[in-house]
Amino acid sequence: MDLPVTVPFRSQPIRAGRILAGLLGRGILESRTPWLQEQEAEAHGLRMVYSLFDFTDRGWADADLGEVVSAAQRLGFAGLNVTFPFKQAVIPLLDGLSDAAAGIGAVNTIAFVDGRRIGHNTDVTGFAAGFQLGLPDTCPGTVLQLGCGGAGSATAHALLGLLDAARVMLYDPDPDRSTALHAQLAARYGADRVSVTQHPENAARDADGLLNASPVGMSKLPGMPIAAAAIEARHWVADIIYFPLETAFLAEARAKGCRTLDGSGMAVHQAIDAFAIFTGSKPDKDRMRASFFAFEAAAFD
Repeated sequence: MDLPVTVPFRSQPIRAGRILAGLLGRGILESRTPWLQEQEAEAHGLRMVYSLFDFTDRGWADADLGEVVSAAQRLGFAGLNVTFPFKQAVIPLLDGLSDAAAGIGAVNTIAFVDGRRIGHNTDVTGFAAGFQLGLPDTCPGTVLQLGCGGAGSATAHALLGLLDAARVMLYDPDPDRSTALHAQLAARYGADRVSVTQHPENAARDADGLLNASPVGMSKLPGMPIAAAAIEARHWVADIIYFPLETAFLAEARAKGCRTLDGSGMAVHQAIDAFAIFTGSKPDKDRMRASFFAFEAAAFD
């Protein structure tokens, strides 16, 4: 489906009343997003109610996605965030896409504006900002990316388009995903900057950095996205997962002395852009970062 590209933000900010927003996904009950969004709204003098629509917890099927989106729109939601496994599946349900979402082929934020559903993607800028903050002065070099779904599409675009990675090697247990993402990236950035591997442990030998863009390691899906033996001290190692912040992948990398990046940076920075989309107001980046870590501190107090 070819959707029209649209203006990414609201033309007029929401200044009063109750703002409804939420997150669609599976295994999301530990998400910090409600706290981040509601705290920032309160700082702007707004009342936001941010709900978690966990399809697993509520016993909903993936096929119920359309009805959930429609129900949120009928109830007057300003918008929805979207996470695993719906970042690509939600696209046919929308009326338009921002430039970023259209280029990436994945949506992590929906705005309901003037009766229309507009899809956005704030993961690309979110990952790039988190990388620059968490791994300052690090050149990505050649990267082995593990995972080629909606989040993986965004991180690959960030690596090649914003962070100037020399090359990205793609791996996904579903070869159709890695092949499709390879074609998209090669057309945009050049075939010499992207490749596909079915043997990630071998590819890791040629990589400067390892990035987990898959759900493996989340609380709901524990484990490692690659064999521990493939991680070397010379690698920088990043994970987009943020619950838990300390995945087995990152713990192994830190034990080996790698420079590491957890998922907090991407989580905070994509939420910063999503807040602007929902409300039309400019968020305070430092305040939202502080809110995230205040939540973390309270959770382990």
